[in-house]
Amino acid sequence: MNRKSFSMAVAALALLGAAPLYLDNPYYIHMIGTIMIYAILLFGLDIVVGYTGQVSLGHAGLFGVGSYTAGVMFFKLGAPLWLIILASIGLTAGFGALLALPALRVTGPYLAMVTLAFGTIIQILINEMDFLTEGPLGIKVPKPDLFGEKLTEHGFYWLVFGLMALSLVVVDRILKSQLGRAFEALRGSPVASDCMGVSVYRYKVYAFVISAGFAGLAGCLYAYSEQYISPNTYNFELTVLFLLAVIMGGRKTRTGALLGAAIIVILPKLLDDLEMFRQVSSALAVLVLIGAVIGVVKKTTTPRAMAIPVVGTIALAAFSFWLQSITDWRLSIFGLMILFVVYYLQDGIVGFFRKLFFRRTALGGDYHGVDLGKDAITVASNAAHSAAGSDLLVAKGVLMQFGGLKALNNVDLRIQRGTIHGLIGPNGSGKSTMMNVLTGIYVPTAGEIVFAGQTVVGRTSSDIALSGIARTFQNVQLFGEMTALQNVQVGLHHTFESNLIDVALHTPRYKREDQAGVERGLGLLHFVGLGDLANEEARNLPYGKQRLLEIARALALDPQLLLLDEPAAGLTAPDIKELIAIIRKIRDHGITVILIEHHMDVVMSICDNVSVLDFGQKIAEGKPAEVQADEKVIEAYLGAPAA
Repeated sequence: MNRKSFSMAVAALALLGAAPLYLDNPYYIHMIGTIMIYAILLFGLDIVVGYTGQVSLGHAGLFGVGSYTAGVMFFKLGAPLWLIILASIGLTAGFGALLALPALRVTGPYLAMVTLAFGTIIQILINEMDFLTEGPLGIKVPKPDLFGEKLTEHGFYWLVFGLMALSLVVVDRILKSQLGRAFEALRGSPVASDCMGVSVYRYKVYAFVISAGFAGLAGCLYAYSEQYISPNTYNFELTVLFLLAVIMGGRKTRTGALLGAAIIVILPKLLDDLEMFRQVSSALAVLVLIGAVIGVVKKTTTPRAMAIPVVGTIALAAFSFWLQSITDWRLSIFGLMILFVVYYLQDGIVGFFRKLFFRRTALGGDYHGVDLGKDAITVASNAAHSAAGSDLLVAKGVLMQFGGLKALNNVDLRIQRGTIHGLIGPNGSGKSTMMNVLTGIYVPTAGEIVFAGQTVVGRTSSDIALSGIARTFQNVQLFGEMTALQNVQVGLHHTFESNLIDVALHTPRYKREDQAGVERGLGLLHFVGLGDLANEEARNLPYGKQRLLEIARALALDPQLLLLDEPAAGLTAPDIKELIAIIRKIRDHGITVILIEHHMDVVMSICDNVSVLDFGQKIAEGKPAEVQADEKVIEAYLGAPAA
C-alpha cells in the first residue's frame, strides 16, 4: 500500500470510528456495528475463499459456536469479557480444526457439502443441548462490563470498532507474510505448491483454523450486540449471505470484505423502503455511467465491456420508478442484483472499480537498502562440498503402471553430482512421468529411488522438495495472480521460522526474515534476468519469461538437484542462448541438473550424460555424441532403422 492509499484508509477508519459522534439515531449506530462484526468474519472467510480457493458453507455454524460460547460462559459462569473473547476465538478455532482435518481431504462440491453438513449439525446441537444452550428459548446476553463499567451503546460500538480495526491489521499482516503467500499459492497451483515445500493439505488446514478464529470473535461480539441469541439465527441463509458478501465485495481485499458486509446488512433493509431504493439505484446508475466514461477515456476498459453494467444499472433505476410497491418484488430484485454482480463482476465491486480507475504498472516496489550484491544461489545440506562425480540419485527398476499401461518399465538411472544429465525421448516416452515419480507426485508401482542416501519412494512432494529436489514443469505452473517476486518468495518459504504471533506483531525475527526473503528473491530474479519485472504479475509475463521465473522459484528451495522439464519450449533463439548460460551457471554453483528437452542442440551442447527413454524403457545412455549416434535412438526418433 502506498502512502496515499494508507492515508485514505486511515481517514476512512477515523470517520467510521467517529460515527457515534455525528449519528444520533441508535438504529444506525447498531446497524454499522453489525456491519463491522460481519466484516471481522469476512476477513477470515476471505482467507479460505479468496486466497486458498475453497468453498466453505460452514461459517454460519462457526459464527454460532462463537456466539454460544459467549452466551454460555456469561449465563452459566459469569466470566469476564476478556476471557469470553479468548475462549470464543480458541474454541471456534478448535471446531474449525475438527471440521478442516477430514473435510479438506476432499475438494470442490464435496467440500461445500461437508461444510454445509457441519453448519447444519451445529444448529441442531445448539437446539437440542438445552441443558447448556437453553435450546429454542435462547440466551439473553446484556452489554458487557469493561474495567468495572457497563458499556453503553456507544461504548460497545467503539469496542467493536477497535476489535475490527485490530482484526483488519492482523489479517492484512498475515496475508502479506509468508503465510499469505502460501495460502495464495494453493489457489494458483496446488501441484506447484507441494513441489515448493508448501504442503497443500497442511496449509489449507491452517487457513481454515485462522478463519474460524475470526468467525468466533465475530460471533462473540454478535451475541453482545443483539443481546439475545437463538438457534434459528445461524441457518443456511446466513452462510450463503456470508459467501455472497465475499464474492460481491471482492475477494482478496479487506475493503471488499467491509463493502460485502455492508451490502448484506443494508440491502435487505433498503429493499423495504421504496423511496430509498429509488434514490440509491439512481445514484448507482449515475456512478457506474461516470465510471464507465472515465474508464473508456483512460483506456482501462472498453465500451463493449461496460455496456452491460451501464445498461443494467440504468434499467434498475428506471424499474424502481415504475414500481408502485416493492413488497412483492423484494426477493426477486435481491436475487437479480446478486446474480448480476456474481456473473458480470467476477472480481467483485472493489475489483471492478480498481480495474476501471487504476492501471497496473510493473515494478512499483521500493527496494532501497536491499542488498543485491551477495550471491543469491545456495545449495542445501552442504552439497557443494560433496565429492564431485559421486552418485547423488540412483533409481533402480522403476515401474510406473496406470492400469495395463506401463509408463515406466524397469528404468534405471544414475545421476552424478555436479553434472547436467539429459533425459530425452520421443513424446510419450515417459520423461515427465519420471519427473513426477522423482518428485513424489506419483508413487512408483515398483522400484527403488535413493536421493542423497535416503529413499524418495512414499514421501510427499513437499517433503521431497525440502530434502533438496526442486523442479519446473512441462506446462508452466506459476501462481498467476502473484507477482514475480512473490512467486520466488513462495520457494523461500522454508527459510521462515517466524510463526503466526511473529507475523501478527511484526516481531524483529519476522522483519529480519522478511527483509532477507526480499533480498534473496530479488537476487534470484536478477540471476535469471527478471530483476526489472519483480512486481509484474506472473500471468502477465511473456511465456519465455515465465519459464525463467519457474527456474528462479525452483532455485529458491536451495536444491541439490534441479529438474528442468522442457525449459526451452516456446523460447526464441536469443532466449535459448541465455537459458543455456543460466543452466551452466547453476551447474557451476554445485547444483546437479536433470534436463528434459526436445531441442537437441541444447542437450548436446550442455549435457555431460544423456539417458534416452522410449515407450517407458531406457534404450540408451552415455555421452551426448555416443547417444546421438546410437541406432536405437535414431530409430526411436525417426521411426525407421538407420541406413
